Amino acid sequence: MSTATHCPYCALQCAMHVEAGPGGAPAARPAPFPTNRGGLCRKGWTSAELLNSPERIVRPLLRTDRSGGFAATDWDTALEHVAGRLKGLRAEHGADAVAVFGSGGLTNEKSYLLGKFARLALGTSRIDYNGRFCMSSAAAAGGRAFGLDRGLPFPLPDVASAEVVLLAGANPAETMPPMMGHLSGPRLIVVDPRHSATAEQALAGGGLHLAPRPGTDPALALGLLHAARAQHLLDEDYIAARTTGFDQAWKHAAAFWPEQTEQVTGVPAQRVREAARLLATARGAYVLTGRGSEQHAKGTDTVSAWINLALALGLPGREGSGYGCITGQGNGQGGREHGQKADQLPGYRRIDDPAARAHVAEVWGVDPDELPGPGPSAFELLDALGTASGARAMLVLGSNPAVSAPDAGRVRNRLSALDLLVVCDFVMSETAAMADVVLPVAQWAEERGTMTNLEGRVLRRRAVLAPPPGVRTDLEVIAGLAVRLGQPAERFPADADAVLAELGRASAGGGADYAGVSPERLEAGEELFWPVADAGASTPRMFLDGFAHPDGRARFAPVGHRPAAEEPDAEFPLIATTGRLMGHYQSGAQTRRIGELAGAEPEAYVEVHPDTGVRSGVADGDWARVVSRRGAALARVRLRADARPDTVFLPFHFGGEEAANNVTNPALDPVSRMPEFKVSAIRLERADPPQEAAAPRAGAGQRGPARPAG
Repeated sequence: MSTATHCPYCALQCAMHVEAGPGGAPAARPAPFPTNRGGLCRKGWTSAELLNSPERIVRPLLRTDRSGGFAATDWDTALEHVAGRLKGLRAEHGADAVAVFGSGGLTNEKSYLLGKFARLALGTSRIDYNGRFCMSSAAAAGGRAFGLDRGLPFPLPDVASAEVVLLAGANPAETMPPMMGHLSGPRLIVVDPRHSATAEQALAGGGLHLAPRPGTDPALALGLLHAARAQHLLDEDYIAARTTGFDQAWKHAAAFWPEQTEQVTGVPAQRVREAARLLATARGAYVLTGRGSEQHAKGTDTVSAWINLALALGLPGREGSGYGCITGQGNGQGGREHGQKADQLPGYRRIDDPAARAHVAEVWGVDPDELPGPGPSAFELLDALGTASGARAMLVLGSNPAVSAPDAGRVRNRLSALDLLVVCDFVMSETAAMADVVLPVAQWAEERGTMTNLEGRVLRRRAVLAPPPGVRTDLEVIAGLAVRLGQPAERFPADADAVLAELGRASAGGGADYAGVSPERLEAGEELFWPVADAGASTPRMFLDGFAHPDGRARFAPVGHRPAAEEPDAEFPLIATTGRLMGHYQSGAQTRRIGELAGAEPEAYVEVHPDTGVRSGVADGDWARVVSRRGAALARVRLRADARPDTVFLPFHFGGEEAANNVTNPALDPVSRMPEFKVSAIRLERADPPQEAAAPRAGAGQRGPARPAG
């Protein structure tokens, strides 16, 4: 028997069939679909292996004491224990004593119900999610430019017909390999300080690789705008008819003539002029940004600088051209639309908007005054855990902040200070290993629901097989806790289709309107791109008739260039930047447990220029300690002659001593509250190999590592 569904990993949401493989074990094979066109990457091909992993957690686990491990228990005991502790902490310290941390990997239904649970069952304002670490800067920049943010406001196949595509801070050849099928025709301009696989393909196809010093993307975007105007290549008619604010934006770009841009970024002036000319004269062009542009303490301004360039060339809101953000996590788009972000209610509504509060409160059957206001952003929430001003307990769904958060050692200390940490997961991630209670939940192929991919396309996730006995879905966990906290059962349905119907009512009339999305339409194979306001609606291409601001015009943002939050010095002379590998995903909690993927990339590594290696006293194959002002990460040295001498690269998929985020900087963007993942001042030291495994291997019922007392 074969069931059609979608890959559990990135935002391409490649279509696949899951069926019985050799020996009856589930196996995945690709299916035709617009984003993957019948292809899968290595992660997709091996995704079904985790479904019957011996490391699955299949019974609720309670930590017996702070110095011991876990004991398996039944669901009633576990949920009663959690609810009782939450009630006690709320009674003693107030509703904000409890926090919730979600994920861009949760389905739309889970994201929605989790936000509702936090605000009604807990009454807390302290809810955010790991998408704050991924797409928040692009969402903020897109919202202020266009009035509404959707990752790609057009179907991905549109890109294939373009003549030129500029990729700023994106490496899809490794992170989303099937996407490269859409990029084989256009000439690519890749902006990346690293000589990535995507940069290599750009050069092989006659394109360009612009390798700016990390943290100088805004200067490069300003320089490209300057070079385009100097060559009389701007679309003046489009600027006049469809935008506002160009003159204010130009005041910042005016100082970045190509030679000045070269001084700041290291990109040769002639390449700046050439890239501007290629992009501006193309018959169809796109500017696409990714995490490399966003994960900075100035990420919103960086993305705005790229949007300004696209607007000046007349690209957004035109068929055959455009601007878009390449969303990362599987439901990174839907996950930020329906209420698990600290400042949002369902439908992309702001939680501090009285009309939005009134609409959602009516759907929920409560008084608007019962809804809390906006809470702290993800890192701010994590950094205050266990303090006098922070939460005393936290519930985590689908995330692994012990590895994925910046300044991860600091975050682990805060997790350790909690009175109660509850983690819902299906394997013993590093965060689960620190928990007081671990609740085993179903995986992607064991539940149904909807996901929203990088195009804003709403997809049907189908249940392929039943979860193991004793395992519940996240929706069942949320519903079970809500009832034990005094909520009426009908307010928290555990059926995904019932939740989707309510989500539609709550999002109706909002920016991300799902009112017309139904299981029947999805099962019938309709292509539904939000907004889907009613039964006949879908919006594959946004902004063709006007942008989402009241006057229908896009806004230029008056942004300039400023240094990174932290610059190298004599003690920390190098820059570390982080990124992803083809074979692993996010914190690696899933992919490091799949034999083929772990075998291909079993350990952390650091890419180093040979001259930098000599100066630092490390050779190819050595173990090195990458040291910042915050902590250190151990990694195997890989010397690369095409690396920047001032920059090293670390993948962030490994845990323990090998966690790249031990060194990253939690400095926050003032608008999006995105941390500065991409620029950390570091030094390299030769080191002994790590003394602990990169991932805990505690399975269900085993004793996990103890969580130190706070």
